[in-house]
Amino acid sequence: MPFPTMDPSLPLQLDSARSCIHTSHPPADGRENVIAFHDNHHLVLDILRFTPIPTFVLDNSLHVTHVSDSYCSVSSIHPREQLLGTHIDELSAKATIPSNPLSRRGIRAARGTNEPSIFYESIDDRIWTLRTVPIVRNGTIRCFLMEVQDTTEAHQKQLELEAQLYTNETFKILVDTISDYAIFMLSPQGNVATWNAGAQAFKGYTKSEIIGKHFSNFYSKEDRDNDKPARELRDALKNGACEDEGWRIRKDGSRFWANVVITPVYKAGELLGFSKVTRDLSERKKAESNLIAAYEEASQLKSEFLANMSHEIRTPMHGMLSALTLLLDTQLNPEQLDLAHIIQESGEVLLHVINDILDYSKLASGSFSISHDIINVPEILSSVFRTHHKSTKPGITLEKHIDPLIPIAAEGDGFRFRQIVENLVSNASKFTEQGCIRLQATQQHEDDTKHTVLIEVIDTGIGVPLIASKSLFTPFNQFDNSATKRYKGTGLGLSICKSLVELMGGRIGFRPNPEGTGSVFWFTAQLKRIEHSKQLELIQDRLNNIPLSTSPTPALDRLRLLANERSVLLAEDNAINRKVMIKILVGLGFNHVDIATDGNEAVFMATNAKPPFGLILMDVSMPFLDGVQATKQIRAAGLDVPIVAMTANALKGQAESYIAKGMTGYIAKPVDRKLLVGLLLRCLEQEDSDSSS
Repeated sequence: MPFPTMDPSLPLQLDSARSCIHTSHPPADGRENVIAFHDNHHLVLDILRFTPIPTFVLDNSLHVTHVSDSYCSVSSIHPREQLLGTHIDELSAKATIPSNPLSRRGIRAARGTNEPSIFYESIDDRIWTLRTVPIVRNGTIRCFLMEVQDTTEAHQKQLELEAQLYTNETFKILVDTISDYAIFMLSPQGNVATWNAGAQAFKGYTKSEIIGKHFSNFYSKEDRDNDKPARELRDALKNGACEDEGWRIRKDGSRFWANVVITPVYKAGELLGFSKVTRDLSERKKAESNLIAAYEEASQLKSEFLANMSHEIRTPMHGMLSALTLLLDTQLNPEQLDLAHIIQESGEVLLHVINDILDYSKLASGSFSISHDIINVPEILSSVFRTHHKSTKPGITLEKHIDPLIPIAAEGDGFRFRQIVENLVSNASKFTEQGCIRLQATQQHEDDTKHTVLIEVIDTGIGVPLIASKSLFTPFNQFDNSATKRYKGTGLGLSICKSLVELMGGRIGFRPNPEGTGSVFWFTAQLKRIEHSKQLELIQDRLNNIPLSTSPTPALDRLRLLANERSVLLAEDNAINRKVMIKILVGLGFNHVDIATDGNEAVFMATNAKPPFGLILMDVSMPFLDGVQATKQIRAAGLDVPIVAMTANALKGQAESYIAKGMTGYIAKPVDRKLLVGLLLRCLEQEDSDSSS
């Protein structure tokens, strides 16, 4: 690094006066020469004292003979007279700039070469430069001129210049040789200006083929028609960069999945063009596609597993619980009746566990959907209240309050809405030993498109510990081990409720009962608003249907009247289930029940019966020909007999699929006799209605 320039007149003046610096006697050749001598001598002293470059002079014995004011300033030593006559070692002790080692180094170099020397040192994060100039006369060093300067900025600029030169060259070599990335420049108009090995490898063009061509050559026709290349340049200018992933086209017409980053390049505020970096992510795209395919296959296998598990567990449960229903109809002594009720309760718990697992699995896979029916919220809430009011434990009061603003007709999923309310009320009943359970409903918000309703279930039960409240809605979570021993369950109910509520556009939560012990579980649901005229129409329909729904003849009695006139075909491959279902059907009034043990036999018997069967109960999973295919063949033969699907495949949506395939109704195993009564009654009454019309 060159030493910073000092006063340009100084070297000449020093050369003319060197012989006089240490001379105390003026020349004796005339008055004019004496005057000139004194003038030159004072000039040299002025130069040494007032030079802007911090300077001091050492004689041959290394004692200070002259010091500049600028040196006194940088060394913070005043007055200057205290430095005159001091040895270099003493000077270094008083002034740290320059250090003694640096001064000694400069002096040694100057003595060894009789030439100026320059050395650097760092003091307090600053770069200091010492220039040592030997003053030589007749081959002998008479003194040393020591010049000190802070060259931090100059040094930094030099380093930056060297780094820039090195970086530019290194970067060019790197870009030209790298093969894993396509790195090149575009002109401001988007024409290719540079080309590297990676770009040639990715895209197939040589440098001579592509330089000067527009970069839109790398895009598909669809992208060019949509102005995607120009849009990316505009986005890069607007946002400072543009990143995109998509298909790009090679010279041979093949395509690859690319990640592209386009960045504008400026110099002094002027746009030079764009840098474009492209990565070939085809392998990653292929891996992602394989992963998605594997996930979809796993989801399909999971759904098939759930269906099979449902069938395999529900089939024996159907036989057990249905036989238990028949057993409870017999004369049992108190001890037998108590044991039968224990079996019934255990079976219902097991069935609830299965239903929870199936619901949770469908929700977790994202294949669960919410239906959109016209529902009556007050009626659903009242129904839940009536159901639990009958089974409330002694010492507990069940209350309800329904806001009159709650809509009697709105669009939503009534079945799932009821499921959430049922779950919260059941939990409250389970964990409350005495006090009160209150079901409360209010309309939280209403606008032109929707109602937002708030449902709260308030109890005075055991409450929820604070530490457990944050994980209440986590799957398989049960907040207390002792409680789980006493209160059975899967720990899935609240998690399922949370998912269902979110599908309805609402939220769910918990807070302690502010009135004392117990809990408040609440949720909101958004229900689509329907026209007022439609609500009035629904109210009128309900009023018109009151005589039918409050008929003095119980449903079972009406079914027995209809059943006595009809023969039934029961298609069931499981021997235990056949035996149980025959007894149930006979108990419902069907005195003519025939049996088919597989689908082929069911088709043959149904199409050849004289007179035809009045009802067919069709198991879905049977050997040789399943219930769905058997139903299709029966329908193809022109028979319009009611066909009810009985299956252990209880996943949501299957009822609709069975009906779409020609069946009249659907009931899940294990069969609930009350539900079976209602279903068969509707099927037979509908058939009579169709026949009379």
